[in-house]
Amino acid sequence: MAKMTLDEIYALSEKTLMDNGCDAPNAAAVSRTITAAERDGSQSHGIFRLPAYIKGLREGDANGTADPTIEQVAPSVIKVHGQEGFAPLALERAKNPLVKLAKDQGIAMCGLTRIRHFAALWPEVEMLAEQGLVGFAVTAAVPYVAPAGGREALFGTNPMAFAWPRESGGVLAFDQAASVIARGDVMIHARDGHPVPEGTGLDKEGNPTTDGAAILDGGVQLAFGGYKGSAIALMIELMAGAMIGEVFSFEAKETAVPGCPFNGGEFLMAIDPSKTAGANFLAHGEKLLGKIENMEGARLPGARRHANRAKGGPVDVSDKILEAVAAL
Repeated sequence: MAKMTLDEIYALSEKTLMDNGCDAPNAAAVSRTITAAERDGSQSHGIFRLPAYIKGLREGDANGTADPTIEQVAPSVIKVHGQEGFAPLALERAKNPLVKLAKDQGIAMCGLTRIRHFAALWPEVEMLAEQGLVGFAVTAAVPYVAPAGGREALFGTNPMAFAWPRESGGVLAFDQAASVIARGDVMIHARDGHPVPEGTGLDKEGNPTTDGAAILDGGVQLAFGGYKGSAIALMIELMAGAMIGEVFSFEAKETAVPGCPFNGGEFLMAIDPSKTAGANFLAHGEKLLGKIENMEGARLPGARRHANRAKGGPVDVSDKILEAVAAL
């Protein structure tokens, strides 16, 4: 492992992206996302993802000069046209209009289309919670996960994220896949030769396995909680697909370039609780969150990530990843 400052991570990411066809706005947005992931200890969504971003650019599958546009299609609904670009710039441009609509209307929704989402979901819901709003986001992928009882990949890992503003000015946020663990975590376990948790997936013969490489080699991942997680994965497919006019995971596979960020959509929602609960909603929420924080052995979702954030770096980065990036 190598020690890198956050500034070094950002500079390396930005230069690599711009050397491979990204313009300055797109490179900066993606680099901010990568740096935030490394800062928070989310290694599976940090520099680890950079080679795949670059492959998307080199293969001509991703538009490194995309100029996302915003269309208001209803009083509290906007649509972002991503132009086949990476998601971070589209999300940054959606922030201000979405926040304004939520504060005006009480609730606002955003459908991001024709984007390549390859990062964690917590950045976008946290940016809403930092504005005093509740944030909720879901996105699909390409088929990695079998529905409950099945042996064929149909769903993406289908992450969902939720953020709630804190009275202190911070946020509560969780970001979790509908699969037992994220795809990137399976890849990291396989790369490092570590077993994945029991129940993560099946090999290509349909047998349960803790070998990440066997899951990646023709096997499938499984949803967390059996049929319950499978139902959530199904809901996310509908919300990030049919509901916003985008593809399902199995449809995304038809045009996906192996090893590149997939093309699809994201559903993002912002809610202003002060419209329904009054200004006291923050203090009321703290009663519940405080119970968890003060309970022995318990912790709030995202607490470890926020503890890493407070350290501010430097962080450990895999030598293998840095070698791969250096070659790009």
